[in-house]
Amino acid sequence: MKILMIEDDEAIRVGLKYYLEQEDFIVLEVDNGKDALSCLEQNPDLSICLLDVNLPDCNGFTLFSEIKKRKDIPVIFLTADDLETSIVMGLDMGADDYVTKPFRARELISRIHNCLRKKGNSSNSLIHFQNITLDMNGARVLKDGKDVFLTALEYKIVLTFFLNPNTVFTREKILANIWDVDENYVNDNTLTVYIKRIREKLEEDSTHPKIIVTVRGIGYKLGDMNV
Repeated sequence: MKILMIEDDEAIRVGLKYYLEQEDFIVLEVDNGKDALSCLEQNPDLSICLLDVNLPDCNGFTLFSEIKKRKDIPVIFLTADDLETSIVMGLDMGADDYVTKPFRARELISRIHNCLRKKGNSSNSLIHFQNITLDMNGARVLKDGKDVFLTALEYKIVLTFFLNPNTVFTREKILANIWDVDENYVNDNTLTVYIKRIREKLEEDSTHPKIIVTVRGIGYKLGDMNV
């Protein structure tokens, strides 16, 4: 997922970017309001925004209103101002959370994930990738708008990839996450069969996969979004 960090303190940006990238976020960072709005317009797939209240060219509360006019995206305020009036103001404006500095990186990341879960639960939880749609609420997969029958284990494998589009999965990592519904262990040879079946159901040409692609010598990952 892609996160926009609006923060004028370079030290905070560098440190927080490192931790967020460890959580597989794509981090876009700016240090002022003008660049923040430009970045928002150029990246319609942003998932969440971290917003410093005190910026060199504008007030964070004003910028928050401008962001919300352009995109319904979760926003977490980051600020050294821990006055109750400021916190209440931010939350009353509709911010999803308000974190005061100094903060623990792990706590902030937990709050980010919590905001994203709430956002996901309030939407229809659809994930689109190329001509495939994954409906998490209905636990189903559609190709060109038509239902594709997947076994529970096949769906679990597809969900793993779709929820982590920028991650290369080793075979071992996949196997560790896909015990079947009867808690039977899935071995390496069986995984090869499942990947083959999934490709036959989802790919236009299973011999030249574009959705679940092989990373030679490592494992598998999702292909390019716009192929």
